[in-house]
Amino acid sequence: MNHDSYSDDYIRAILDDVKTIAIVGASANTVRPSYFVLKYLIAKGYEVYPVNPGQAGREILGRPCHASLADIPAAIDMVDIFRNSEAAGAVTDEALALSPLPKVVWMQLGVRNDAAAERAEAAGLRVVMDRCPKIEYGRLSGEIGWTGVNSRTISSKRPMLKSGFQHRGLRPAPGSKTGA
Repeated sequence: MNHDSYSDDYIRAILDDVKTIAIVGASANTVRPSYFVLKYLIAKGYEVYPVNPGQAGREILGRPCHASLADIPAAIDMVDIFRNSEAAGAVTDEALALSPLPKVVWMQLGVRNDAAAERAEAAGLRVVMDRCPKIEYGRLSGEIGWTGVNSRTISSKRPMLKSGFQHRGLRPAPGSKTGA
């Protein structure tokens, strides 16, 4: 797989397919990017599990924080890595030790570990590096265009108000039959 460029279909399929996400390196600090991403993904209907050994036993945004991926009491679809590129290798290995295996290993902006990506892909996982799921979701849904950013996506869909957030989701809102 070419990790220098991802098709919109590849990213969209991942964001549509996953339902549970572990954010490794989640922070309780409200000005940290991992906090923003955690909050955003929760608002979009994902079940999100923060992972941070320093915060284990506490809550971040009302979600119990876990010391490791193995401590999460549910199957994880995607592991979102908010650690540096070197640490991403160990986090990927921890993900590969889970049963069942996650479907995706996602490395945040600025995080790239090609050896870890090879190991994950060899085990059948999809991999994204140097991207942010919050930004990609907003870009693909057209939501990022509401602030004047060119998302390269044109849609005639009208945004819906959902629990205080405008929502033009990639998948139906929880409880929705049509997603319209």
